Amino acid sequence: MTPDQLLTFAMVAQHRNISRAAQLLHLSQPAVSGQLRLLQESLGEPLYHREGRGIELTPTGQQLAQYAQRAQAAYAEAQAFRRALKGIEAGTLRLGASTTPASYVLPYLVAEFHSRHPGIRIEMLDGNTAEIMREITELDIAFIEGGVPANLSPEIGVYPWHRDNIVAIVPNTHPLARTGTVSVPLETLAGYPLIWREPGSGVRQVVEDAFAARGLEARIALELAGVEGVKEAVRAGMGIGFVSAMSMRHGDDILTSLAIRPAALLSRQFSILVPNAASGGSHASRAFLALSQAGLPAGIPPARQG
Repeated sequence: MTPDQLLTFAMVAQHRNISRAAQLLHLSQPAVSGQLRLLQESLGEPLYHREGRGIELTPTGQQLAQYAQRAQAAYAEAQAFRRALKGIEAGTLRLGASTTPASYVLPYLVAEFHSRHPGIRIEMLDGNTAEIMREITELDIAFIEGGVPANLSPEIGVYPWHRDNIVAIVPNTHPLARTGTVSVPLETLAGYPLIWREPGSGVRQVVEDAFAARGLEARIALELAGVEGVKEAVRAGMGIGFVSAMSMRHGDDILTSLAIRPAALLSRQFSILVPNAASGGSHASRAFLALSQAGLPAGIPPARQG
């Protein structure tokens, strides 16, 4: 017994007529009769007998018809689901994003995507860049900051996205803030206690690389996870922190952000990774990728160059 035979029998049982079933299935009458014959042979019981121009189900045929009609209904639902996916009307989109894009960019993109495709359920995973990369095969699209890891699977598509600046943050009472300075050399910051992000953080990697490039040693006073944790530690006077400029775009009554010179060392690339790009991905993932590449949501500052 095959699914095709069962679906054919469901149509015959519904209309009690082989010719009519053949028309609706877009099959020839001999093809339908052949499927019915094979189905009866597999069961070892007659399913119907002819009655005038139609058929009459046997008791075995009546029982099988119940299963066949449920299969027919499930198939129709699956077909409707397929059509919905093609129209981006249903399905699930699994997004992953490292801390900065997850907190300051993705909420706007998700809101816009949901307004266009309310039938798509979105699942979000956030963490630092290393954590997102560990889960990459479970995602439809990932947004990471900093360098793209080496030795990626060739099936993963990599799309350069936007650039972002890292800024230093200090309390308004800090000497660097009181002087009215808007930008400082990295060498000046190296002379103060610093607050470091956790291992695996994209911000930490960029700052570490900048210090190494200038031959500087960081005076690390505290190491902790998360942008807001860094901000709180700076407010508490524990040292100078480093965060994305995006995280300071709304301003702060207690903190001052300082651009760092040379700016090129503290600028980084955001990238979009699509794990199943080689196979084309789902309709929903392609739509979200297109939306993401269209530009940053309003209100998010672009990175300064130089």
